[in-house]
Amino acid sequence: MSPPEAKEAIVDAENTRDDNIEGKESRGISRKTLLKAALIAPAAPLLFGAPALARNAQGTGQLLDPTPFCDDGDDPTIAQTEGPYFKPNSPLRSTLTGPGVPLTVSGYVFGRSCQPIANALLDFWQADTNGAYDNTGYTFRGHQFSDAQGAFKLTTIVPGLYPGRTRHIHVKVQAPNRPVLTTQLYFPNEPRNNTDTIFHPSLLMNVRTVGSGREASFDFVLNIVGTPSPSPTPTTTTPPPTGTWRAGASYRAGDQVTYANLTYRCLQAHTAYAGWEPPNVPALWQRV
Repeated sequence: MSPPEAKEAIVDAENTRDDNIEGKESRGISRKTLLKAALIAPAAPLLFGAPALARNAQGTGQLLDPTPFCDDGDDPTIAQTEGPYFKPNSPLRSTLTGPGVPLTVSGYVFGRSCQPIANALLDFWQADTNGAYDNTGYTFRGHQFSDAQGAFKLTTIVPGLYPGRTRHIHVKVQAPNRPVLTTQLYFPNEPRNNTDTIFHPSLLMNVRTVGSGREASFDFVLNIVGTPSPSPTPTTTTPPPTGTWRAGASYRAGDQVTYANLTYRCLQAHTAYAGWEPPNVPALWQRV
């Protein structure tokens, strides 16, 4: 792994990709703020360590550092190449089933002012217990939306290891009408954390053992200052001229709408919100 000073040299105050950096480096922020606060120890023993959570900074009046962008170049899917590539059209679900050690990952999506972001899209994908990805179907792939308090919960398994990478979970997070954050979540004290060139310590989850399974916590911080919008409930708006898209409508994968004289196909089932207009959310709508 690169020395700490080398990692700090490539971080800044955004959680979006830096297209001017070649290779697998990622753009993000210093972990200083996220590691400042001490997490109150849970009743069950911690499996690894206890990185701080963004929620602990509520009431301090300080802006949170955004969650770093972290990508290993697997987006979008390349049909001719096998590997852990991102796939659109993942099912709307928060439970990913399969053999392995049970794992739940829960947390919140915040803006930098520590305000919760409702209706944020979270799209997760990961390896199975043997370190393999399902590139033909959607095993261990699924998306969900944060609730009115910005909370999310993923029920899955501890992902397996595969050559060249440490243990991790992929995720894309997007607030309505905002850029997509592509990043990864890591497990503390994994031996391969020290040799994985993509690993960043500010993306460590809190993980503890509960019975035969694991529980993990992580708070995403999107680069949004002030009170997030839109409202956490669907609103009815006047559709654009000649457009059929409407806020409040429920869409299924494959549905087509028009918006501002352009046609879009729905990629993932969802309820439309103001701010989720097709041109603004490529994770949900594809122009045809």
